[in-house]
Amino acid sequence: MVACGLACWRCRWLLPLLLGLAIIMGIIALAGRGWLESESEPYVQQASLWESCTRGEEDLNWSCESLMDYGWGRAAAATYLVGFVILVICFALAVIAFSIEILRFNFVRGIGGLLFVVAAFQIIGLVIYPVKFTEEIPLIGDNMFSWAYGFGWASTVVVIGCAFFFCCLPNWEDEVLGNIKPTCYYSSPERAPYLN
Repeated sequence: MVACGLACWRCRWLLPLLLGLAIIMGIIALAGRGWLESESEPYVQQASLWESCTRGEEDLNWSCESLMDYGWGRAAAATYLVGFVILVICFALAVIAFSIEILRFNFVRGIGGLLFVVAAFQIIGLVIYPVKFTEEIPLIGDNMFSWAYGFGWASTVVVIGCAFFFCCLPNWEDEVLGNIKPTCYYSSPERAPYLN
């Protein structure tokens, strides 16, 4: 059995695909109402990046308060949103870079640098939110940071991983472009007697 070395030209689309996945998770985080939720019944509190909602135990209607009235709420939303916008730009640049027949690998390294900036903005927003929320918004009952907040962190982790790969990709330029012959390893010498 033959196992060949790194990378084929088709594999170049994995990184833009991962960036697309990070964008999807970012959209879920931005739109989701599950940044903070009541941990158990009665479900009396929920919050998104944009607003905090409460209701009485017997009440069916949510009473919502905008987090944009707070400076920290605007800061958390702005930093996460700026990171998301730069992520979308990086995705477009990655698709363009990998569509070109001859990749511009210094350009790819620049995308990696921008992705580190995205991660910094997203981490700042994801840290400001829970710290200031728990300090300034009265919490009712037991609460937990929930699924939409988790999608925000998942997007950030994917972005950090992609940033490292984009920065390191130029080190394997010849392998990705197919300029060198891949190294093949054989499982046993009996299968390849002509190599002896």
